[in-house]
Amino acid sequence: MKERIAIISVIVNLVLAIGKVLIGIIANSSAILADGLHSGMDIFSSSIGYIGIRFSKKPADKEHPYGHYKFEVLAGLIVTIILLGTGIGIIYKSYNNFLNPSLVKVGYLALGVMLLSAVVNEIMARIKIYYGKKESSISLLSDGFHSRVDVYTSLVVLFGLVLTKYWVYADSILALLIGLYIIKESFSLGKKATDSLLDVSAGNDIEKKIRSIVREQNIELSDLRTQKRGAIITANLEIELPSKWSVEEATKVSNKLRDKLIGDIENLKYVAIQIKTHDVSTGFYKPMVGRGFGWQRKGKFREEIKEAKGLGPGGFCVCPKCGYEIEHKRGIPCSSLKCPRCNVRLTRK
Repeated sequence: MKERIAIISVIVNLVLAIGKVLIGIIANSSAILADGLHSGMDIFSSSIGYIGIRFSKKPADKEHPYGHYKFEVLAGLIVTIILLGTGIGIIYKSYNNFLNPSLVKVGYLALGVMLLSAVVNEIMARIKIYYGKKESSISLLSDGFHSRVDVYTSLVVLFGLVLTKYWVYADSILALLIGLYIIKESFSLGKKATDSLLDVSAGNDIEKKIRSIVREQNIELSDLRTQKRGAIITANLEIELPSKWSVEEATKVSNKLRDKLIGDIENLKYVAIQIKTHDVSTGFYKPMVGRGFGWQRKGKFREEIKEAKGLGPGGFCVCPKCGYEIEHKRGIPCSSLKCPRCNVRLTRK
């Protein structure tokens, strides 16, 4: 859905830009022409957002086992930087206007075009911000706020037409406030983007939900770490199970827990579970497109199970009671041997 919205945004901005430029030339209006050129910047920012979303959907590969989700975050960060520049530009312009105040003069045609542009941009802003929040898309959120900046700019012009008749500095003050607000929001969006790029945790709400699901399964959770990777979430869990359980029983419970977590928590795509009591770890990555890393993990998982059973190379077979140990031999599970002193089964070291 977010890819479709990004495409629509590019098309809408393209139509607005071409329309404003043509009307500006026909009507010989520098105000409309300038607004049309500004809409050209909107095409650029929307295109960056679309490219980021498009690349983020690429399946995981050998070099990117966690996928390409951060492309979308990077695109959002670039759009946020453009927003920051826009805010600084508005403040600089308002400062110059404050030093050299003048009445705002805009023709009726320019006024009508700006009103139409403001309505269209507000509709697009609401759609992008709504789906940006819903799908945790920094790219859509940034582009949505960029569309809203155009609305604010048009409103400043409209209010300026009325208020400057009574106070010549009204337009400059309004522009200054809008510029400061844009900078504030740019830093807020920029923090979200940089946090995601730096693998910030998924937050208390997600971690509470994970802990709740683990408790529902009657499993003891030793450690939990989560990360936000663009629009997706990954989790690493360390759990404890009864040591008397076999490796097969332990991994079955682990897999059930993993499936439950991925099924119940939106955007949770990768779960790695370390079974502390059995020295076994299982991982599963649910790619957006294709099988990707999930398929690659199976081979490693088989080796981990093999090693835990005592079928791998190296190591010792040890008596858990008295410490007696012998060198492990390939093909002979430690659990099939007994301590000559205590008559208990040996474990792998």
